[in-house]
Amino acid sequence: MSRGTVSRVINGGHWVSPEARAKVEQAIEATGYYANTHARSLATGRSDSVAFLLTEPQHLLFADPTFALLLRGAAEALAARRKTLVLLVAGTAEERENVAHFVGAGHVDGVLLISSHEQDPLLDTLIATGIPTVSCGIPLGHQGEIPTVSVDEVDSARAATRHLLDTGRSRIAMIAGPEDTPGGRFRVDGFREVLGDAFDASLVERGDYSSESGSQAMEVLLERAPAIDAVFAASDRMAAGAIATLRRAGRSVPQDVAVVGFDDSGFAESFEPPLTTMHQPFDEISAHMVRLLLEAIAGRPAESVTLPATLVRRASA
Repeated sequence: MSRGTVSRVINGGHWVSPEARAKVEQAIEATGYYANTHARSLATGRSDSVAFLLTEPQHLLFADPTFALLLRGAAEALAARRKTLVLLVAGTAEERENVAHFVGAGHVDGVLLISSHEQDPLLDTLIATGIPTVSCGIPLGHQGEIPTVSVDEVDSARAATRHLLDTGRSRIAMIAGPEDTPGGRFRVDGFREVLGDAFDASLVERGDYSSESGSQAMEVLLERAPAIDAVFAASDRMAAGAIATLRRAGRSVPQDVAVVGFDDSGFAESFEPPLTTMHQPFDEISAHMVRLLLEAIAGRPAESVTLPATLVRRASA
């Protein structure tokens, strides 16, 4: 068997017969061969690795289940393509500087950008260096500049709000995410659109997607408008915090106040009461991000993808 055939199999080439590919793979397994990735990177200018870049404080990687789900999905999708995932966290100015140097030095071929914030200088740096980047969610201030994979934020919020109206609720509040994030901005747009003339800006309070912020926001809303009978929280964790505050205030869920969350990231089903929520297809999001990034790395045009979030009805609403 020629060296060229072996090389094409190892490097993922297509012009190999099934019989030849099977023989090469058997030989690889029998000998325990591993490609010398350092030598390959010198020859090709590629590292065969991709960064999973979280622009949030480090503790949120473990505290927020959505990030862990995206990380798992990206790792699985890359492993299937024999690519390595490198985890980078840039929640502080020092971390952002380190990440910029690391990425700029060519240690990764591309970046999966998670949880972007408007005015974050790191995204400007990534765009300026020209490294292929795919964003999870629409990066505010840079719409159209890089490929994105996201759920339809506006329509998802419309569905959650319509559900609360359909259950007979009339005094509906919202606990929104940070305004400098796509979820924090566009979910409010959907909420406002459905309520129309009944929209009351004083019934929108913002959190940071954490349960603590949801609890605090609910306290403010109850003081401001005691007659609230429903809450749409822009994350399941904020919904959980809101329910804790409602219980302390002697309000039952859903009898007194119905609560809808967002994400369906794991604990929503086991929470008491089980959370009605908007389900994000995290596996699909990760798979599309990896596919688009590898297409961009290969020099092919990458189109953005928008996926639907679906309402999951449970006991909280």
